[in-house]
Amino acid sequence: MDELREKAIAAKTDERAFEELVAEHRQWILRCASEATHRYITDSDDEWSVALLAFHEAVQNYDGEKGSLKALASVVIRRRVLDYIRSEGRHEAEMSVIPGAFDGELGEDEASGMNLRVQQAVAERSLDEAADDSPDRAREEIAGMQEILKAYGFSFFDLAECSPRAGKTKLSCGKAVRTLIASAVLMALMRLKHLLPIKELSAQSGVVRKILERHRKYIIAAAEILDGDFPILASYMSFIREEASL
Repeated sequence: MDELREKAIAAKTDERAFEELVAEHRQWILRCASEATHRYITDSDDEWSVALLAFHEAVQNYDGEKGSLKALASVVIRRRVLDYIRSEGRHEAEMSVIPGAFDGELGEDEASGMNLRVQQAVAERSLDEAADDSPDRAREEIAGMQEILKAYGFSFFDLAECSPRAGKTKLSCGKAVRTLIASAVLMALMRLKHLLPIKELSAQSGVVRKILERHRKYIIAAAEILDGDFPILASYMSFIREEASL
């Protein structure tokens, strides 16, 4: 049995083995997606998530006695990407955000009563205090998160109402976020469907569905920030990484 076949069979039931398989074949998966779309695809494109899920599907359906994994995966990736292109529409909307919501610093009355102009002032003040040597970078991060969160149908400002406050709940949410980030498949599912994969995330993290549902927006936003290039906003999520090292 060749090495790729062994890894593919192991990856059917072992999440870590699958992640390693994806890391080794990342460029090949992107190339398959690019060939299907006839344009250059990067891991920032939706088609990457589609291709990654298709690769996962191929691994799950792979039979080591019936041909190669790449032969199967290339067919599945092409089919899923083309299906996506035909069926998916592109929708855009603008959202407003403030970083203070991550730590539950705003009460519900305060959050619901703020108008957009006050939100912006609070956001700029908070970010300038967090990174007074780089206000331009902070504003760039806000704009970047606006572009990401709008696809999920909520704003950063909404987090004031769903951020965890109790210590135990905060730890559970942190565990869920770390599990989500560690799984390429779960992140791809979330980014493709713009929904938190609650059933799968609960099974992998051990965090109960009730907590995931109640703090869905917080977990999504935290995962996007920690998995992206948002060092200033990530400073509000430092406890998550700190817990991972304990």
